[in-house]
Amino acid sequence: MRYLLILIAFGFTLNGTAQQKDLTLEEAVLSYSKGLTPENLKGIKWFDDSNKYLERINDYYTINFAEVASKPGRLSLIEFHQAYPELEKTPNVVSINSKELVFKNENQYEHFDYINKKAVSTTPFNSNAKNLDYNTTNKTLAYTIKNNLYIAKPLISGKEHEGQTMQVTSSDDPNVISGQAIHRYEFGIVKGTFWSPKGNYLAFYQKDEIDVSNYPLVDVTTYPASLNNIKYPMAGQKSEQAKIGVYNLKMHQVVYLEIDTKDEHYLTNLSWSPDEKLVFVAEVNRAQNHMTYNSYDAETGKKVNTLFEEKNDRWVEPEYDAVFLPNSNTEFLWMSERDGFMNLYHYNTSGKLIKQLTKFKFVVNSILGFDKAGGNVFVSARGKDARNSHVFKVSLKNGKKTNITPESGVHHAQLSATGDYLIDNYSSLTIPRKIDMVITKTGKSRNLFTAENPLKEYNLGTTEMVTLKAKDKADLYGRLIKPNDFDVNKKYPVLIYMYGGTHAQLVTNRWLGGASLWMHWLATQKDYIVFTLDNRGSENRGFEFESVVHRTLGDHAMEDQLQGAEYLKGLPYVDANRIAIKGWSYGGFMVSSLMMRHPDVFTVGAAGGPVTDWKYYEVMYGERYMDTPQENPEGYENARVGKYVEGLKGKLLIIHGSVDPTVVPQHSMTLLKEAVEKEVQIDFFTYPMHPHNVGGKDRVHLMTKMLDYIVEYNQ
Repeated sequence: MRYLLILIAFGFTLNGTAQQKDLTLEEAVLSYSKGLTPENLKGIKWFDDSNKYLERINDYYTINFAEVASKPGRLSLIEFHQAYPELEKTPNVVSINSKELVFKNENQYEHFDYINKKAVSTTPFNSNAKNLDYNTTNKTLAYTIKNNLYIAKPLISGKEHEGQTMQVTSSDDPNVISGQAIHRYEFGIVKGTFWSPKGNYLAFYQKDEIDVSNYPLVDVTTYPASLNNIKYPMAGQKSEQAKIGVYNLKMHQVVYLEIDTKDEHYLTNLSWSPDEKLVFVAEVNRAQNHMTYNSYDAETGKKVNTLFEEKNDRWVEPEYDAVFLPNSNTEFLWMSERDGFMNLYHYNTSGKLIKQLTKFKFVVNSILGFDKAGGNVFVSARGKDARNSHVFKVSLKNGKKTNITPESGVHHAQLSATGDYLIDNYSSLTIPRKIDMVITKTGKSRNLFTAENPLKEYNLGTTEMVTLKAKDKADLYGRLIKPNDFDVNKKYPVLIYMYGGTHAQLVTNRWLGGASLWMHWLATQKDYIVFTLDNRGSENRGFEFESVVHRTLGDHAMEDQLQGAEYLKGLPYVDANRIAIKGWSYGGFMVSSLMMRHPDVFTVGAAGGPVTDWKYYEVMYGERYMDTPQENPEGYENARVGKYVEGLKGKLLIIHGSVDPTVVPQHSMTLLKEAVEKEVQIDFFTYPMHPHNVGGKDRVHLMTKMLDYIVEYNQ
């Protein structure tokens, strides 16, 4: 049987012959471990100082040349064994240059001269260390033990130099935490330590949570059960106070930047000037509508200047560090969506805006680097169709752009140290994976690897990409999966899988259209139509598309999902009386809200880890989008799921991890309490000792629970 793949945006055909195997749900959920995801080249890593790159093949590495397909060099366990006889397998390489490579060997980092097969240095660290941040330049490691920050220095082979451990902070107060991510990982924060370019200084975050309320989580694995209090700042309540320290490795002392955060404002996007003299910080007020970008003296901690400010009536959300131009201590690029899309702005350290470098009407996602001459910057950006992503070369002189990865799809790229080459790893709806070597000057490429379709022996549904219109005429991108033996004369039940919140995009032009494999299982094994729509509020569509949700979380998203439901009802092969919905986290909020506020549209819902009352959610995320409960009581009350519980007509399953530290269990408990009080039946299931999501083999249990529920009650 030949499958027709209808694509509004693309127009390809997938799978030309009938398939032979039926997916099991376990295979679909554990697709990676079952070998059902596209193959990849492993361990790809550019040299730090040349156009060579490393690739791991089974238990050895090859050293390849970007310029020509010449015979590669080879590194195997045998080469490592000469210096490290205790190794039982070839280690994972952290970084490599023309002389040596770095790898982690249990509780130590090793520098290995792979040419002469000898150890150069070893940096040992405590076995209890967490938040490891290794600096390959000075061979020094920053790490945390409990709430304090430490630094481990190297043992140098052949020298009378003893490595040592230095304790940077020594607080006995459990409320004071150093060297870890702050502000609950918002604003693009993923870590808490920041090495200066030459490794002479270490900047670090510190937070004081003394005023933050405890939230009780219960450990049921002890006898009897025991209490685990976590710090959780709920919207409208007291939050953490942040600091930034700078440790001088030569002077062995810490200075703190002179920032007063008694007002609980946020410190983010920490970066260094190339000469190590200045530390740059984006400071965002707690209301998150005003940002000042400031520089501080690394030696004294004193403020040097405010470079610029950004304000917005909805929110300002800086997420990216300053990126300095090659060979400059004073000029840098800043990413901002102040004109409605994330674009690049060229500044100097005096605060002068030299120019807006890009004026794209689409989103820039990241800066990859520069070419050797420093004339061009390479960025990852969406392009005209936000379902794709590409790499663009942008002239620093005039902002002229060139798409050097023009093939339709989602491209993930690594730029060589010189900027001469790009390793482009991409997929599309019909391409499982291709990896090309791209010459950045000309855009010419040669293929390094093409993956076969790992699902070629399986029955899969067909996928259509559709475009709908929101009420404000914005394009809404959707994905429709049909059974493999689709019959236009039949009436099919539907499952709508949704998320709906900010910082997420579900419908993309990557392999399978971004769909999880369980969706194909449901389509082929249970004869379902599976639909997903990215509503207003989702990412990569620009500030207006995302920020329209301000103070009214859920309203616009539900409006768009209802547009999707109307579209489905208009299809002749859809059973309009059998439309189910499923989602997790923000998606759980959407599912529970839709089931109660629009009960005649949806038959059954499965909501995992749902936000049911935004006043119980964290300060940093919740107040950005909703302001505080004190400032926006009407908005909070209108979004509260329990307000509408008496409207529930269909079947609703709520699932929550018992120790969820993100959407705390109070969300589900208060909704269930209100349902009991109002004599409304809701089904509930908890996963003991699971956090915000359910992973590992237990995820098969979760998906079985949710999908069995949907199939049983969507009748």
